[in-house]
Amino acid sequence: MQRVSSSTPSSARSSSNYVSKGWKYDVFLSFRGKDTRKSFTDHRYNYLKQKGIKVFIDDEKLKRGKSISRELYQAIEESRMSIVVFSRNYASSTWCLDKVVKIVQCGEEIGQTIIPIFYDVDPSTVRNQKRNFQKAFSKHEETFKKNMEKVQRWRAALRKVVDISGWDLKDRHESDFIKEIVTNISSKLSLPTCMDLNDLVSINSYLEKMKMLIDVKSNDVRMIGVWGMGGIGKTTIARVVYDSILGEFEGRCFLANVREVSEQRDGLVSLQKQLLSEILMEGDIHIYNFYDGISLIKNRMACKKVLIILDDVVNGEQLKKLVGSRDWFGLGSKIIITTRDEHLLKSHGVDEEHVYKVEELNHDHSIQLLSLKAFRNVITTHTENQPTTNSHNQESQPHTQEHKEFTVVHLLNLSKLCPH
Repeated sequence: MQRVSSSTPSSARSSSNYVSKGWKYDVFLSFRGKDTRKSFTDHRYNYLKQKGIKVFIDDEKLKRGKSISRELYQAIEESRMSIVVFSRNYASSTWCLDKVVKIVQCGEEIGQTIIPIFYDVDPSTVRNQKRNFQKAFSKHEETFKKNMEKVQRWRAALRKVVDISGWDLKDRHESDFIKEIVTNISSKLSLPTCMDLNDLVSINSYLEKMKMLIDVKSNDVRMIGVWGMGGIGKTTIARVVYDSILGEFEGRCFLANVREVSEQRDGLVSLQKQLLSEILMEGDIHIYNFYDGISLIKNRMACKKVLIILDDVVNGEQLKKLVGSRDWFGLGSKIIITTRDEHLLKSHGVDEEHVYKVEELNHDHSIQLLSLKAFRNVITTHTENQPTTNSHNQESQPHTQEHKEFTVVHLLNLSKLCPH
């Protein structure tokens, strides 16, 4: 597939810089219905949905009796990302051109991410407005000769979108083209928008080490262990890693609080259902005992590249019934297990070189991290402008471990308060 690259104007700024915006949709699709609705757009839409991405597509969401333009414009504003599919006859639709103008406006004013896709049309044809685009604009200039400013806005908006790095189908198979685009989009959407990794003291270093252990590009089915004392941040690290790589997989599931859920009646069966439901994107999973669950997991996951997190595992039975063996899963699958028990990882066959021991955050980093996430007020205990006083040390030191445990265990919960 050909990736089109060029200078990126302000309209391509990432929405992650606008964390206060509450997105209703992940993606808004703009396309010329006659060209792509029953082929490329339909296939891409379904694949995005399978990835768990919330997509607005106008013919599905619009309600009768409402102003189409107003609702569409609102949907664009409420979408984290807009995808513009340029096809041969795209410019013949004034409605498509109006949407592009609105999309560019949202890119410039609220930081919406814009991705152009070129389907059966050359990017230079769109940029220079030649061939079918030239014919379309000639008609528009005749129709709107008393409102040429409108036509010029359309022309300018097209050029701005084309100048953003995008995707060109050329002679590729559509299925491969769609899969690569959706994987890329999923990766962009999975980047943390509320939890700025630059603010996570020491998390960046953990993230890099974990990514090396996971090796997303490797084809082996790999189990990775994350172990350490309670309250040290294993769950937070696993969640950040999960969010940063989930777009690389065909299915994914984060099973939180495995220990706690397992203690409930039919807890393991419940976890098996959750695992299957989230990865297969099916809401109605029938499992009557854990033997059925094991059989179903083995049969349905064998050909899928999946990412699974098992958080807070305390015994081998939990692992045997949820991720019993590597051959349950498709090539390239990665299973991450967080636990306080290093021996548990060894007994389940996790290779020693794929086990990561989480070290304690020091006192200063714990306090600063708590401040960043809970109060957005950075406390720097050692700076030239505001040196630490003895009284401060005396007051805060007795609570060091309490602050550490609160910070790293509840950081994820605090981050959920931020809008997505």
